[in-house]
Amino acid sequence: MNSVVLYTEEIDDIELAAEELLSQASGFEFRENSLGILFMDAEAEYEELYGLLREEWSFPIVGATAIGTLTGREGYCRSGISVMLMTADDCRFYVGMTEGLSVDNYREPIRQVYEGLEQDAGGEEIKLVLTFGGKAKGMSGDDIINALDELGKKVKVYGALASDMFTFSNYRAIYNDRIEFGEQVFVLITGNVNPKFLSIKSLSGKANFSYEVTKSEGNVVYRLGTGTFLEALEKSGLSTDKDLVVAEYIQTPFITSYEKPGGIHVEASRNLTQLNRQNGSGLFLGGISEGSSLEIGILNRDDVRSTVKKAFDEIIEWLKTEGTYCKTILCCSCAARFLALGNNGMMEAESYQGRLPEGVSLMGIYSYGEFCPVCDDEWSNVFHNSTFTILCI
Repeated sequence: MNSVVLYTEEIDDIELAAEELLSQASGFEFRENSLGILFMDAEAEYEELYGLLREEWSFPIVGATAIGTLTGREGYCRSGISVMLMTADDCRFYVGMTEGLSVDNYREPIRQVYEGLEQDAGGEEIKLVLTFGGKAKGMSGDDIINALDELGKKVKVYGALASDMFTFSNYRAIYNDRIEFGEQVFVLITGNVNPKFLSIKSLSGKANFSYEVTKSEGNVVYRLGTGTFLEALEKSGLSTDKDLVVAEYIQTPFITSYEKPGGIHVEASRNLTQLNRQNGSGLFLGGISEGSSLEIGILNRDDVRSTVKKAFDEIIEWLKTEGTYCKTILCCSCAARFLALGNNGMMEAESYQGRLPEGVSLMGIYSYGEFCPVCDDEWSNVFHNSTFTILCI
């Protein structure tokens, strides 16, 4: 599979933006099957952009709005539009988007889209699922993973939730002429693809905070041990007088450890977003199950720099020795890491800039949550926060 990344910082003059993107793709050789992945500033007029791109490109386009993006050439991009074009003769892409999802109704729409795409694949083995979402209010990214796991297909899933400028109201998922809130787009990939994954938490240690979750529902934690969630924070000297607390805990993400069906042990980061003073609960971006453990990690810039560099050291060495077929790298980094980096937005990009082998393209997104398998002795699909994830195909 070959790929190329296009980028324009233009978001006001959409005709100019489309012209710049199409011009950068002019020398790219398309093969039998192609796909476009597009990340863009939430303020850009996507409908107009798609109409202009569609005049030249007949293949599907998927993606999401983004608070920031990464490219192999530019590095960190605070705004603009980036597009990765993927093309192959020996891989096929089956693409679809759900209708509106809600907390009470997400399993069935996801099942319908997935099984419909599976039928389109005509019995070919699904090697990888890419997915991007404009999460409905009240939903957790875990709901998407759980719905896919319940289908029993045991296919590796990679992707991200859309983001915006922390308004949590303008983020959208993209599929061709649709740009939607509360919907999920899926790409099922068959053929000659052998994905490799890495996920990096960048935590230097853990705070003095460790509890069993004794009462929770989805992404709301009510009780830790014998007390409320808020009481546990106060007991550890980690409380705040604010209710909306994304910024207060951005450098101290919570870590949940739990067991998935089949006995696979999973550890995932979670960002705390809101406290409820009336019932003492905490609202998180990701799900936290009853019976799991909950701790607090410490995120700092030096660890971000060293761990992401180490991950790309591994990827680049692998590309030189075993990954010669790999021409495409997708990255998803949490918007919480974006905030923690402050004015050092290029820090993660510096880990790969000028180091990738010739012919390897890279594009990434800062998201409100990342989908990436964890791969130890056995692998499992996991929804992450505060995590930098890498996919090589």
